[in-house]
Amino acid sequence: MIEIKPATEADLPEMLAIYNHIILHTTAVWQYNPHTIEMRQEWFKTKQEQGFPVFVAKENDVVVGFSTIGTFRAWEGYKNTVENSVYVSADARGKGIGKALLEVLITAAKEMKLHAIVAGIDGENELSIDLHKKFGFVHVAHFKEVGFKFDRWLDLIFMELIIADKAPLN
Repeated sequence: MIEIKPATEADLPEMLAIYNHIILHTTAVWQYNPHTIEMRQEWFKTKQEQGFPVFVAKENDVVVGFSTIGTFRAWEGYKNTVENSVYVSADARGKGIGKALLEVLITAAKEMKLHAIVAGIDGENELSIDLHKKFGFVHVAHFKEVGFKFDRWLDLIFMELIIADKAPLN
């Protein structure tokens, strides 16, 4: 059974292993070099300081995925819009874990009274595009050949979900 819960610092090594595997073997993250545990600790600390949730999916007490939302752009006018990230370990894909991790992010964003969630997705990542469509995200932009990894140019798709229908209170 899959359990979704807030991440703790103890989860970081397993989260790091998932993230580094994605860096080394996929185009879901456009980084070239694996991250260190210190980088992941700093990332987690920043998420906590900024008030953004980080969730893990656990199966038999093993982290099999994680998700978060964070700053879309650093300027004040964007403060009610966030960007989401969802990562699932290679051996746990196809079990609905990504769906569960995205669902809890949307709920958290609504509770935070945010206005919109943006997803930046590799143009060839049909599974992620389809997942986001299932939650009502719509395709809002397609940037051609803006990334480069594994000796080829990559397209970037932006999808968006509007989660509030009125102006922010703050």
